[in-house]
Amino acid sequence: MAYRLGEAARAAGHRLHVHDRLGSTNTEALERARAGETGPLWVVAHRQEAGRGRRGNVWASLPGNLTASVLWPVAGVAPDHLAELGFVAGVALADAVEATCGTLPGWDRRDPTRSVRLKWPNDLLRGGAKLAGLLLEAEVLPGGRRAVVIGFGVNVAAAPEGLPVKGIPPTSLAAAGYVGGPEALLNHLSDQMAAQARAWNGGTDFTRIRERWLARAAGLGCEIAVASGERVLRGRFDTIDEGGRLVILGPDEARHVVTAGDVHFGTAATAA
Repeated sequence: MAYRLGEAARAAGHRLHVHDRLGSTNTEALERARAGETGPLWVVAHRQEAGRGRRGNVWASLPGNLTASVLWPVAGVAPDHLAELGFVAGVALADAVEATCGTLPGWDRRDPTRSVRLKWPNDLLRGGAKLAGLLLEAEVLPGGRRAVVIGFGVNVAAAPEGLPVKGIPPTSLAAAGYVGGPEALLNHLSDQMAAQARAWNGGTDFTRIRERWLARAAGLGCEIAVASGERVLRGRFDTIDEGGRLVILGPDEARHVVTAGDVHFGTAATAA
């Protein structure tokens, strides 16, 4: 089965470049932006050899998994709204996975252990295990034009082997019973990105995206710990604010706003 964008994405002007092999789909998309491309342009690789995650971490790209990036047009979007695209992408990916796998036996959107949940700021979980990661990268180009690329790495056929990363084990769609390839997921994902970006409306209506993200939030209302450098902040996950920042209520009910960090739940929060 060949990669193909969804009908709604194509109608919205999305285009697709498919490569047998790339170092990084994000890097390729940014290079296209430097050459004058504005997007929305999807870049997909059957094999990615130098994938990267947040904070310079390596992202393992195994055969049969989805490795894709989209260069998103941001002309006219205020710079302080650009990071919101990470939440747009998270909601789109969660809905795309549901559209791809939601009819599988044992899959239940109403049950947090049997469907997908969004982990702040950029992971997708199923049953507490990491199914996918997102990487948003922005660059100011010559002339002041901005480029934003969103990378998607989804464990479709296989999860990386090895120890859990920061206490979170990996999982895959295949482990949930999915027997198809990544092509169907990209089809749904491109359509969902078109739909959720339309709802976001260039940053003027983040409230709608925030509500959809919170409806799938992992650990909402639970005890969490956020590690940032040597500092660990513990408390209860209250919400994300209007800028997408994590809001924690401390033991004294004091409100703490977090802009970056690694989130741990449950027993992992105690050990963090």
